[in-house]
Amino acid sequence: MSTNRFLRAQAGRALLVGATFCALLVVTTESVLAHGEDMSETIPSQSHSSLSRPSNLSSPEAAGRQAACWALTIPYGAAKMVYAIGGGIVGGLAWTMTGGNMEAAKSIWIPSMTGDYIIQPQHLTGEKHLYFIGVASEAPLS
Repeated sequence: MSTNRFLRAQAGRALLVGATFCALLVVTTESVLAHGEDMSETIPSQSHSSLSRPSNLSSPEAAGRQAACWALTIPYGAAKMVYAIGGGIVGGLAWTMTGGNMEAAKSIWIPSMTGDYIIQPQHLTGEKHLYFIGVASEAPLS
């Protein structure tokens, strides 16, 4: 009897997770489609070479790219979050162990906490580089 209750609870959780996943997919798809016309109008006016080509967000190819980005962002984003949280903890330990040396802590925090957290279509097409490990914006002081 307890096994049956356990299976029903697991099925209920799976149903809840599935419904949440579908709702999230519907909400994000609607927002991308709603703003697609606005984005295609503003992109040609920008001077960046990677953004000078307007993309048709209603094409099946672009929709597939968006779906691939969304599906790849879930495991990639989770791994990036784990890496960033781990870097935050290790950087805090480095700061503590070095007696408050902020440069030692930042040398761990900046690479682990910066970088890309979301995969975008430009990453899949090669127009933009995907940075898992962030790059310091300024050189460390000597």
